[in-house]
Amino acid sequence: ALGEYRNTVSVGVVSGLARSITAGNNSGNTEVLDHVIQTDAAINPGNSGGPLLDLSGKVIGVNVAIAQGSQNIGFALPVNSIKSAIESVKMTGKIIRPYLGIRYVALNIEMKEKNNLMVDYGVLVKAGASANELAVIPGSPADKAGIVENDIILEIDGVKLNNETSFASVIRGKNVGQVINLKILHKGVEKKVSVTLEVAKDN
Repeated sequence: ALGEYRNTVSVGVVSGLARSITAGNNSGNTEVLDHVIQTDAAINPGNSGGPLLDLSGKVIGVNVAIAQGSQNIGFALPVNSIKSAIESVKMTGKIIRPYLGIRYVALNIEMKEKNNLMVDYGVLVKAGASANELAVIPGSPADKAGIVENDIILEIDGVKLNNETSFASVIRGKNVGQVINLKILHKGVEKKVSVTLEVAKDN
């Protein structure tokens, strides 16, 4: 959506690059967004979904989220990361993107020590605090492949998931209908699982 008010312009500076945030909506759905641009330009119902421009008028990102409870902390997806979405709209009239159907927490050394885990990389399949934040969406590709809560996805198609290569960025680079191979840690045992990606449910 382009927001409630058209032709709205805000001015600010880029205050951070390559941020990783968890964005949510009023329905309780959440999504991890990686490598986003942080800006102090005001983002509100008037300009959310609109472009983030540099001083020469070139589009460098698309405004997507704000920090709850804070003033003038907004985030935009870099334009290079949405080029596939633009092509999808040109071809089909809508954004078609693949999804696996899990809720997860990215692991690091701190998470490993805190939760007494075997690894410090990958993503832990984990439910949220509310009842509708399921670890695995019923009927999703992950569910069909037998992925369950507390599984740890270590690799996708041989690519190790860590601070430099996130789960979300790897999935965004795949196509609907594509078969991906996951390396999973299930109850302490590594195993490989093949999953066919499907269209995200919000399409």
